[in-house]
Amino acid sequence: MTMLENLAVPDFSVPSTAGSNFSLAAAKGRHVVIYFYPKDDTPGCTTEGAAFRDLYPEFQAAGCDVVGVSRDTLASHAKFKAKMAFPFELLADTDEAVCTMFGVMKMKNMYGKQVRGIERSSFVIDAEGRIAREWRAVKVPGHAAEVLSFVQSL
Repeated sequence: MTMLENLAVPDFSVPSTAGSNFSLAAAKGRHVVIYFYPKDDTPGCTTEGAAFRDLYPEFQAAGCDVVGVSRDTLASHAKFKAKMAFPFELLADTDEAVCTMFGVMKMKNMYGKQVRGIERSSFVIDAEGRIAREWRAVKVPGHAAEVLSFVQSL
């Protein structure tokens, strides 16, 4: 497991469902939760996104933004966001640049075959642009609440 805590995150810019690129530098001064998930509109990813959606007002009250990242296209993200009424943006990392930066691309077993994909992971970036906390190999139940609890402690 890679421990990235306390490291400064280089700025990155990727297409966002906001209709423009998301830039980490533009979020400086606020905390940001970046959660990486494998695929739009799949059971675990839907449950995880819904949990962040339901707690979003509390994240905002704590001075924290939330963004979800996967390798899906912007069009796929837009449909998923609309279907689930996510109040936060989804980022389309189709070239895996951000996934690689955070070390979330892993070999996984799917139906008995080895496939390369995103390991469900979350990161809290503090107001100074450093990784305050990371979670790897996330289990969805209770995860968003755990992240919120951490953010509220900052």
